[in-house]
Amino acid sequence: MSRPKILVTGGAGYIGSHTILRLLENNFDVVAIDSEINSTSESLSRVASFCHCDPSRLVFVKADLCVSGWETQLDLYAPYAACIHFAALKAVGDSVQNPLLYYRNNLNCLLNLLAYLDGCHCKSIVFSSSATVYGSSTNVPFTEDTEVGKGITNPYGKTKFMCEEILKDWGHSAASLRYFNPVGNHPDGFIGEDPNGVPNNLMPFVAQVAVGKRQSLQVFGGDYNTKDGTGVRDYIHVLDLADAHIAAIRYVFTGNGVDKYSVFNIGTGAGHSVLEMVNAMQKASGRVIPYTIVDRRPGDVATCYADCSLSERELGWKASRTLDDICQDIWTWQSKNPNGYR
Repeated sequence: MSRPKILVTGGAGYIGSHTILRLLENNFDVVAIDSEINSTSESLSRVASFCHCDPSRLVFVKADLCVSGWETQLDLYAPYAACIHFAALKAVGDSVQNPLLYYRNNLNCLLNLLAYLDGCHCKSIVFSSSATVYGSSTNVPFTEDTEVGKGITNPYGKTKFMCEEILKDWGHSAASLRYFNPVGNHPDGFIGEDPNGVPNNLMPFVAQVAVGKRQSLQVFGGDYNTKDGTGVRDYIHVLDLADAHIAAIRYVFTGNGVDKYSVFNIGTGAGHSVLEMVNAMQKASGRVIPYTIVDRRPGDVATCYADCSLSERELGWKASRTLDDICQDIWTWQSKNPNGYR
C-alpha cells in the first residue's frame, strides 16, 4: 500500500524541517518546495540522513511560489494527499519597514498555491497561522472564539488574518494552526533554528548570547503587570508543534475536518516571562546571560498565552515538552552549531 504524499511549502525552514522529519517518521512521503530566501536545504539533507530513508520519500524543489514555473516541477510528483503551507515572510519588524513586500509575498503565495491545489485535485491544507491574528485583545487565555483581526499592529499579522479569511472562503478542508511562540530544536542537535542576521525572536538571541556570538540581551519592558515585570508568552517546543501538524493533516483528510474550515490554537496553555526564559537558558547552558532592561516596544502586550482545549479535544493533540526540555534542546543545537548550518 502506497504512503500518502504531503506537499510542504517552506519545507526547508525551521518549523518546516522539523515537521518533515515527523511526517517521514509517521509514514508519509514528502515533496518540499522552498525558495531558500530565509532557509537552506541543508536542513532537509540532514533530515534525510537522520531518517535513513529512501531518497524518493523526500524530494526537494527549489522554487518561489510567487514566480511562475514551479507548477510543472510539482506536477512531476503529484498527486498529493494534502498540503502544509509554511512558505511566508515572517519577521514582524521587517513587515513594518516593508509592508507591500509582505502583502505581495504572503498573499500571492497562498493564492497561487490554492489555484495549483484546485488544479491537481488536492482539497486538504494545513495553514501556518499565528497568534498575532488576535491583535490587541487582552482577554487571556486566547480561545479560538476570541475576536481576530482587530488591533493587529503589523503587516505580518494582518497577512495571516487575511490568509485565514481566504482559506475560510476556499470551500475545502482547511485547518489554520495559530502558533504561539515556537522554540526549541531536535534534541540530537542536527537541525534547528538558524535565523539570518540578528534574530528577531527572544530565544535564538538568548542562545547566541549564551554561546558568545552576541554580547548581551535587551529586555523590552520591565514594568508590566506580571510576576517579574517582563512580558509573558506561551512558548511551545517545535517538535510539539510538528506533532500538531501531523494531527491536523489526519484531521483534514481523514477525520472530522473533511470539507470544512477549522482553526486551532497551538501552544502550551501556560505563560513564561522573559526573565524566566533567560534563567532557564542559564541553567541549561551553564553560562551567564547578561541583559539590560530597556523601554517597552510599541504594540507589545503584557501577557499572551493560549487555551488549547479545542486542539486536545478535536485533534487529540497536547503539548508535552517542558521549559527545561526547550532550553536544553536549544543549547544542544546552538553549542553543536554555533554558526547555524554554515
